[in-house]
Amino acid sequence: MGTGKRGLLTAAVTVVCAVTVLAAPGTAFAAPTPTPSTSATPGASPTPPPSKDLQKVRDKLDRLYHDAEVATDAYNAAEERTKEQSARIVALAKKIVEGQQRLEKLKNQAGAAAAAQYRTGGLPPTAQFLLSDDPQQFIDGAGTVLNGQRATNKLIAEMTRTQKDLQDYAEDASAQWQKLDANRKAKAAAKKKIKQQITEAEKLESQLEQKEKERLAKLEQEAAYKSQTEWLDTGILKEVKGKASEQGRQAVEFATAQLGKPYVWGAEGPDSFDCSGLTSQAWAKAGRPVPRTSQEQWKQLKHVDIKDMRPGDLVIYFDDASHVAMYVGDGAIIHAPRPGRTVTVAGAGSMPILGVVRPDA
Repeated sequence: MGTGKRGLLTAAVTVVCAVTVLAAPGTAFAAPTPTPSTSATPGASPTPPPSKDLQKVRDKLDRLYHDAEVATDAYNAAEERTKEQSARIVALAKKIVEGQQRLEKLKNQAGAAAAAQYRTGGLPPTAQFLLSDDPQQFIDGAGTVLNGQRATNKLIAEMTRTQKDLQDYAEDASAQWQKLDANRKAKAAAKKKIKQQITEAEKLESQLEQKEKERLAKLEQEAAYKSQTEWLDTGILKEVKGKASEQGRQAVEFATAQLGKPYVWGAEGPDSFDCSGLTSQAWAKAGRPVPRTSQEQWKQLKHVDIKDMRPGDLVIYFDDASHVAMYVGDGAIIHAPRPGRTVTVAGAGSMPILGVVRPDA
């Protein structure tokens, strides 16, 4: 078996094992075992317990990483708008060049008409045929003058329209440049906030001792399991029986293949992802492009009831739609959690669910 197939098989086995546990309602999870204190030397006072309140540390870390994720969504949205505006400016620049070439051609035509009039002695065609003594020439001249007037009017109209188009293109380009500049500033501000939040979180975690880090990780895991258990105990999973569409199956297959890859804010593969980078790329691979950010996925995609969700649907979390995951069935999701974590399987109810959206509705 090739390396790629072995990797995919391993990922699939991981998902199956995980959802078997995650789909079991009523599962009890033990509280962390207290760490006994020790004395450095006989007769010495016992070492005091850790001064840090780990629950407060966890709450603060959650806030920092949540704020970083909100800023990441803002960064990604500004990035998408920047790409769109850059493409629009390029298209407008092309139209401006084409319009200038068209206007130059029309000016040349007008110049040629003026030169022809000069060669006839400066008299306009109307005056020339009116002064003629030849009746046939008069009749022929009348048609020529009429055609000439029509051609002149058409030329003037084309020049006027082309000049108006050029003015519109220039104004549109100017507006797009202003939007581009605004979104570049928005990107820079979001990037700064992301780095500040992540740096503060990493600094806070670095101050913990190894045992405290282990206890903190256990607290996080237990909180997620508790939330998942409460969600399952509502009986909701008995109602969730939807089967994946063909495109949904392809999206799940892509997401499964990314298990273990690191979370990096602003990333959309192939080696790392943020939460919406993973879901948007999964559905792009399935042939159904979706908005880049979790907030736009929530705004633009069709909402479905939780009881009607099926594998491939996107589960949106928190009141501000700042996180997104892909439902893979049996009460489980695949998502890119946060900085310092990797793409993983989790319980669909392990975080506060805002709602569910379907890309291929």
